[in-house]
Amino acid sequence: MTTGLYAYALSRGLTDADVSGQPGIGGAPLRLVQLEGLVAVVSEVDLEEFGEEGLRRNLEDLRWLESVAIAHDDVARHAAGRAPTAPLRLATVFLGEESLAAQLAEWHDSAERALDRIEGRSEWSVKAYADPAVRAEPEAQQPPAEGVGAGRAYLLQRRAATQRRAASAQEDADLAQELHEVLADHATLSRRLAPQDRQLTGHTGEMILNGTYLLDDTQVDDFRQLVAELDGRHGHVRVELGGPWPPYSFSSLDAP
Repeated sequence: MTTGLYAYALSRGLTDADVSGQPGIGGAPLRLVQLEGLVAVVSEVDLEEFGEEGLRRNLEDLRWLESVAIAHDDVARHAAGRAPTAPLRLATVFLGEESLAAQLAEWHDSAERALDRIEGRSEWSVKAYADPAVRAEPEAQQPPAEGVGAGRAYLLQRRAATQRRAASAQEDADLAQELHEVLADHATLSRRLAPQDRQLTGHTGEMILNGTYLLDDTQVDDFRQLVAELDGRHGHVRVELGGPWPPYSFSSLDAP
């Protein structure tokens, strides 16, 4: 078997003792590769499965992808709980330690900036869902004027219904932006992400806000209270807090 190195995350100050006992993909033991103050968390993988050809084949296999993503996230969470940690993209694989060291040297400055950005902080998600079933009833529509035929009356009703849906959608979009701005004012950094597909998450209602927020440890309690206050402030919208997560959204090595 030809093996390579699967890299889960970059860290600073992580020790061998910190990762001892935490399994990687397929239960493989973790080890650390260090270069000029940076630490890469890695484990060995079979290049038949994780090499270029293997990844092209396996990334289409949802069951395989799910198992790798869970193991990747478990390692990132474990490391993030012990030292500043920037998770790497899923399926970041190197042929060996030499190629990893070369990449670490290239990443060094941007990785240091990313770790400075997230040290002492964690990522939290806030999702808001609108439920049309409990939305306030719109104003009663005027009946068609006398003399209007059945066909025209039907078209007028259809147009009115379309206009009401468009108005509701705009109200929800405005509300989502308002919620995000309030939350962002209480966070160190924030981002809005695309709403998630209901078929993938199983959520009910219409997701109108999928926000993510980087919080100092000292901001967490106030942020929790804020989300609790926002939840229920608008009758047809519920607001849910998730986290803490490894700071996937704020640890990009490409950010300035």
